[in-house]
Amino acid sequence: MSIPTRAAVVESGGSPFTLSDVELDEPGPHEAVVRMVATGLCHTDLGVASGALPFPLPGVLGHEGAGVVEAVGAAVTGVAPGDHVVLSFTSCGGCRDCRGGHPAYCATWLPLNLIGGRRADGTGTISRAGEDLGGHFFGQSSFAERALVDERSLVKVDPEVPLASIAPLGCGVQTGVGAVWNVLKPVTGSTVVVLGAGAVGLSAVMAAALTPATDIVAVDRVAERLSLAGELGATHTIDATTGTDLAAALADITGGRGADGVVETTGNVGVLRRGVDALAARGTLVVVGAPPFGTEVALDVNGLLGGKRVVGLTLGDAETQTSIPALVRLVKEGRLPLHRLISTYPFTDIDRAVRDMSAGKAIKPVLTF
Repeated sequence: MSIPTRAAVVESGGSPFTLSDVELDEPGPHEAVVRMVATGLCHTDLGVASGALPFPLPGVLGHEGAGVVEAVGAAVTGVAPGDHVVLSFTSCGGCRDCRGGHPAYCATWLPLNLIGGRRADGTGTISRAGEDLGGHFFGQSSFAERALVDERSLVKVDPEVPLASIAPLGCGVQTGVGAVWNVLKPVTGSTVVVLGAGAVGLSAVMAAALTPATDIVAVDRVAERLSLAGELGATHTIDATTGTDLAAALADITGGRGADGVVETTGNVGVLRRGVDALAARGTLVVVGAPPFGTEVALDVNGLLGGKRVVGLTLGDAETQTSIPALVRLVKEGRLPLHRLISTYPFTDIDRAVRDMSAGKAIKPVLTF
């Protein structure tokens, strides 16, 4: 039997989120029904809601969910009813990258998570008045009071940690953390530069503060966010509104060497280019910010010959079953002060959360149920 619930539906590209009664399909063998307690709001949700990506609308978005398992399919073994879970992306589990511990690069990642709107077999997960809606977003579509979730999107977590405090781990936080820990891997004396002090960038700053990096530099246009970056571990901040030359500023900080690692979170190709130019020999820039599909950037090819690397990244290249519980422990112990980024809103105020995020008033809105 289908499961009635209430969800925030985007009717068409550019439309607001509208609360609507919907029905979830009954869980398949590898699915679970989760009662949502909290879910983060991410710029990816806003991009899809705007119509910038070919996700089928009307549809239900949401991909940073956290809640309590209510029911599980016959083949689910990793969680049971009553378990607290954080929801993240899904993957096939069988391709080379999944088997190699890199499920964020699953061969079927795009249709399973971002643009398909359905299960891998083509069946829908959410309907309204007998008509299928776009669903299965990141295997969860968590902008709803209940979600039908892929088993591979489920991560069992410590029930002592409030779910509203860890919902963003499923996407934005693990992306910023993974850029530092899984790609840059700073060594003693390294310089890490974070371009953009939003939720992902500040997560990268916090992650860098837990490494042997000596200099951690945050760059942004908003003074309040730069101040927060300093409180979260940045040793230097650069106000991008002052016209400061990034490469020159980093040369001053590093004694002329440049940045060993750069995390680019803004999605601005001009900023990306300046980040590459500011790299030291053998330095690495991690591309996290996502501009519209088809966007290109011009780079000085000769400038790359000193061993510079430009690496694209999805979801921190995280293996969620190990990384998310570890991050939960860091939150619990106060070593990853994620609460400094979070503003909570009742689920019914989702449009206010969207407005505050778009206006820069909220770094990481978390909707609570």
